[in-house]
Parts: sequence; structure tokens; C-alpha cells
Amino acid sequence: MPRRRARPSIRPVPPADGGTAVITDAATEVAAAARALVRSHDPHAVSADEFLEAAFDAGLTWVHFPAGLGGRGIARGLQPVVDAIFAEAGAPSLVSLNPIGTGMAAPTLCEHAQSDEQKRRWLHPLATAQDIWCQLFSEPGAGSDLAGLATSAVRDGDEWVVNGQKVWTTLAHCARWALLLARTDPDAPKHKGLTYFVVDMHASGVQTRPLRQMTGQAEFNEVFLSDVRIPDAHRLGAVGAGWRVAMTTLMNERSSIGASGSRRGDGTISDAVALWAQRPDRRSPVRRDRLTQLWLRSEAQRLTAQRAHATATAQGPGPEGSIGKLVGAELNQRVYEFCLDLLGPDGTLYDDYTMRHIGPADSNTGATVQERFLRSRANTIEGGTSEVLRNILGERVLGLPGDPRVDSGPWREVPRG
Repeated sequence: MPRRRARPSIRPVPPADGGTAVITDAATEVAAAARALVRSHDPHAVSADEFLEAAFDAGLTWVHFPAGLGGRGIARGLQPVVDAIFAEAGAPSLVSLNPIGTGMAAPTLCEHAQSDEQKRRWLHPLATAQDIWCQLFSEPGAGSDLAGLATSAVRDGDEWVVNGQKVWTTLAHCARWALLLARTDPDAPKHKGLTYFVVDMHASGVQTRPLRQMTGQAEFNEVFLSDVRIPDAHRLGAVGAGWRVAMTTLMNERSSIGASGSRRGDGTISDAVALWAQRPDRRSPVRRDRLTQLWLRSEAQRLTAQRAHATATAQGPGPEGSIGKLVGAELNQRVYEFCLDLLGPDGTLYDDYTMRHIGPADSNTGATVQERFLRSRANTIEGGTSEVLRNILGERVLGLPGDPRVDSGPWREVPRG
């Protein structure tokens, strides 16, 4: 079988406009703008809404977006400059307040929405966390095999009528808008019969039910869509081209999930280091070696994420973003396994198992090490299972031959369980 053409390997990307001076000048300018915003809108003196609004107006929410849409039209690689200044000042984190909106919806809307007016109408309240977003992709019969989804959208004049069920939808219970992938042509091969929409989560026919996790939280939901009407104006991309639009979402999702802290020692490894300092009674040479290995893995992930970010700056998010998500998910699990070992018998205690719906700021977090340990078990499933990500990296980055496919015919004829 012939080898697939591999995407160029991850490597540092040189400045696009003739040298480091251009990048340095741009970085200096955007850093000055970020510091000026922090001075004029002290995060400790203004509300989160007010600060995020000012950041959007200053073009500092996503610096690579066009002016007027929360950006400045400059290099994507300069966003960490802004983020670091905001974090140091204690500014509210849009990633925490609107995770799906920031990491997945915003880049998809910016690239595929039908008009600039539409982009601004959706992006502005997203950027101020006034409108929370969710993602209606996975279904009971289509998780890892996303293109096999069965939710249908049938055209009726200037509207589409949607019926189906979605599952594992993070924050659907508090979302105002959702990204929806639905089947519009069951006679086309499964990847070619899909169309991408934005759906109003308050529309008639949308029903959300919580799914209780083993942490006690209900961060995930199942969503039922019964004769939900969506204006054709809310379609992203061409009819039948939904898979291409979905790739924009998924590549950004994995890059977002896999992103590591910009400073050494940030992220989940900081929990392990803090617990090590708190529990001298549980230290041993073996545990010291485990902590060292985890630290090295964390640092390797951070540096790899920076290289992937450099590639994305030049080429846009690609399959390389799967590396950070794959490594980060497995690292999280190992870190909290180590933390539980450090706690010893105390690790079996769990303070609160009350069923509760949680908000965006608490998504994918936990108040205690025990809760974070339980939550981390889902990391290798959500956002693409580790098995699927290894296939993506093997085929699209390393150029290895893909698995044989038996579902290349019309979706309607593909056997489903």
C-alpha cells in the first residue's frame, strides 16, 4: 500500500516578513497594548464583563482575528504575549469562562460564518462570556466514528428541520448557542453528507438532560432535538461540506485541550509538587523518582506545545495539535495517580458526592485531588480518544498507511449497531 504524504514535521517557524525585527516590533506593540489595558481596566477594580469587553474592543481577545472581531490581524503566535500579561495581572480567563466558545466556536465562526456582521453578532457576546457555547457532535452511536452520526437536517424553504440526539455535550445546560453537525444527505458517503450549523439552545424542540459523572458533577449532558428549526443563515460552510468545517473545530479543539502553560511548572504538575511539599511523611526515593519523571514529561509537553503553536502560527492548527492532547491527557492521569499515592489512606476520602450541575468556570476541574483524579479518567476519551489520536498522528503526521475502510459507500447502506 502506498504511503500517505505526511504533513511537514513540527519545527520552529521563522518570522514570515523578513526577520526577527518585525516580530519583535509586533510583540512590543501588542505587549504595550495589553499593559495599557490592564492599567486602564484594573482586573481587581472592574467586573469580568467590563474587562473582557475592553479586551475585545482593543483587539486583544484573539490577536490573529481581523480588526473589529476581537483581533488585530497580526500573527497568531503573539497571543501568548497578551495572555501572559493578563494572567500576571489577575485578569479573568475567557478560556475558563467560555471554554468551548473560546477554543472551538470562535475560530470556526471566524473562518466559516456567512458574513462579517454575523461573525461580530456571535463573537462579541462569546468574547465577553455573555453567551456560553457548546458542541453538538457526539451521539450514542457516533463517538470516535463521528462521521457516522445520524442526526438529520431536512431543508424546508429557508429553514432546516433537525431531529436526533447528541450526548457528552459539555455545558449544554448553560449554553446559549451550539455548534451542530448533522446529516443532510443520507445517500452520500458518510463524510460528504454532513452540514454544519449554529443552533439556538433556547429554540423550541431542544431538550437538555444532565449526565452524572463519577465525580458527582453533571458537566456533561445529553441533548434531544425534536423538529428544531434552524435558519439557513445559521449554516456554516456549504451544504454537504460540514466535515471540512468540523475539521476546523476539531483541530482547534485538540490544540486548545493540548495547550500547556507558558511557564515551567504550570499545569497539573503544580498539584503534584505542592502536595509533595505538604506531605514530607510520604516521601521516599521511589516517589521522588516518580515525581521527577512526571516533571520531565510535563516540561516535554510544554516545549512540544510551543513547537506545535509555532507550526499553527504559520499553517493553522493541524493534526500535530493531537500530540499535546494525547500526551496531556495521559500525563494528567499519571499526575493524579501519583497524588493519590502521596495521600495514602487519605486518598480514599471524598468530601462531597452531591449531584450538581456546574458552570463553565468549574468545567474539567476539581476542588480536591481526589476529585481531579476521578475527572482525569475521562481525559483520554473526551475530545478524541487516545486510540483515535494515535491513528491521526500515524497517518497524517508520520505518513503511515491507514486502516482498511469498509464504509466508503452511501451512509444509508453502512451497517450500524
